[in-house]
Amino acid sequence: MNPFIFENPTRLIFGEGQLKELPKQLAPYGKKVLLLYGGGSIKKNGIYDQVKGKLAEVDAIVTDFPDIESNPRISTVRRGVEICKQEGIDFLLAVGGGSVIDCTKAIAVGAKTEADMWDVITRKASYDGALPFGSILTHAATGSEMNRGCVITNWELHEKRGWGCPYTYGQFSILDPAFTTTVPRKQTALGIIDIMSHVMEHYFHLEKNTPIQDQWCESLLRTLIDVAPKLLDDLGNVQHRETVMLGGALALSDILNMGYRGDWGSHQLGHALSAVHDVSHGDSLAVVFPNWLAYVLSSETIGRLKQFAENVFAIDGKGKSDRQIAEAGIQALRQFWTDLGAPATLSDLSINAADIQTLAENTVQFTAEFGNFKKLSREDAHKIFEMSL
Repeated sequence: MNPFIFENPTRLIFGEGQLKELPKQLAPYGKKVLLLYGGGSIKKNGIYDQVKGKLAEVDAIVTDFPDIESNPRISTVRRGVEICKQEGIDFLLAVGGGSVIDCTKAIAVGAKTEADMWDVITRKASYDGALPFGSILTHAATGSEMNRGCVITNWELHEKRGWGCPYTYGQFSILDPAFTTTVPRKQTALGIIDIMSHVMEHYFHLEKNTPIQDQWCESLLRTLIDVAPKLLDDLGNVQHRETVMLGGALALSDILNMGYRGDWGSHQLGHALSAVHDVSHGDSLAVVFPNWLAYVLSSETIGRLKQFAENVFAIDGKGKSDRQIAEAGIQALRQFWTDLGAPATLSDLSINAADIQTLAENTVQFTAEFGNFKKLSREDAHKIFEMSL
């Protein structure tokens, strides 16, 4: 492995009933709070009223910021930045899943700079700090609650960019698994696929001497494979929700990838899909990840894919070549996700062959190559999308 420095300053407040900690966590900050959320499900399931009650305990002056999209847009970020500056907001509180938290991170930085946030995200402009923010997670998927990353879409340009900086770590994250029990079956399944994809993006690398990190990734994947069908059969089970929620936080907190960098090519392919067609992140990954694995299988990568097949899906290698074992692991992943109800092809997402050229070009609009486990080009992206039809 490579030398590394690990730091994650976000305070994790985990478990049932932990919303009680919110007033204490807000104490160091001012009274003016921007409350950010999505389409309104938190009002239907009662979480909104619970949060407002806790904010009232500290006499917070609350400004609501609803309707954040599932692929948060730069136009929404700009609107939030303007409100923060006009209202003199002291603290941002995200209540929702990764999209709400991602949008909050971008707004927090934008509120402390005169530059346009798209110029900041595309690294054309500088920044200097951020408003403090925290999150209350209501959907386990992206891991944004415990990292500095965010993904923002410019719909007018059909660009989707990942970005983060030292200021985009939240001050705290409250994770109550009971807050996720009303997430529907499909969204629950896609969240698990998102979490698994993050772990696998770390796992597929060529760095040497990473046995501890490998086993962290493998055990987390095996745990998710075990608990996923149980949870989907019993959506109100708080213990299963708890397992998935902790898995999501760990998967993208930089703990699993200490000392090396994973691939992240599948995410670049998935972002291209979302930027052009506005499909959900989980849907896009469910389609492209197994096809990416099949495409990058080679003499250089076969050892890692064989290890994945044997240690994650318990593929029996007796009488099989290394390639056959690796291919069986890829097929096991595809079948598992299909059994969860995920899409398997682009046609399942109403995307056809006519779109592939645009998707391939979108994948490499920022860099000529993408991925680390295996360097890929626009032509490679085109072939993977063709495999995904």
